[in-house]
Amino acid sequence: MNSNIYDRDYYERGVQTGKSCYMNYTWMPELTIPMTMAMIDYMYIEREDSVLDYGCAKGYGVKALRMLGREGFGYDISEYAVENAPAEINNWVTNDMGVINKYTFDHCIAKDVFEHISVDELELFLFDIAVDGSMLVIVPLGDNGVYRVPAYALDVTHINAEDETWWTKLFERTDWKIKDFQYLIPGIKDNWNSYLKGNGFFLLER
Repeated sequence: MNSNIYDRDYYERGVQTGKSCYMNYTWMPELTIPMTMAMIDYMYIEREDSVLDYGCAKGYGVKALRMLGREGFGYDISEYAVENAPAEINNWVTNDMGVINKYTFDHCIAKDVFEHISVDELELFLFDIAVDGSMLVIVPLGDNGVYRVPAYALDVTHINAEDETWWTKLFERTDWKIKDFQYLIPGIKDNWNSYLKGNGFFLLER
């Protein structure tokens, strides 16, 4: 994956530059904290559990996790995003996967990330990541390479527009079991709820 594309233009001027749907990507506690709490409730993440936010961008999910009493850590491939994370979480976000591989986490969240990553890289990550508990994977769903939510096609880095069966097979062959699957989870990505099967929420465990 080319990390250079995830630059200032991607996060701050994505619509103008045709790179993404982001515009002036910034901390919005009124959205991020309730969404993070919905994930915590759904995954039964206990206080002081360690949670990896894989593909954390600027680390706002990590900040919310820590505000809510969980040990949040973040990884993102984007140097720009990590360098522009809130100062108070600088010690807990990185773009060095070697650092992440030194740890075993209680849980992992990968929200709107796997659609950016090649199958080979996804398989390596899913085999290698050390998670004792659950992993929540949230991905846009597609059919025959076309996203069910048209807006997802506006991000030039989206390369996987696949259906539920495709994702299920990927997880199964990388030794993950599907504990639960939903198309909608209240409090998470509610702005897309008009597309009843536009997103997949996969709760995985070893």
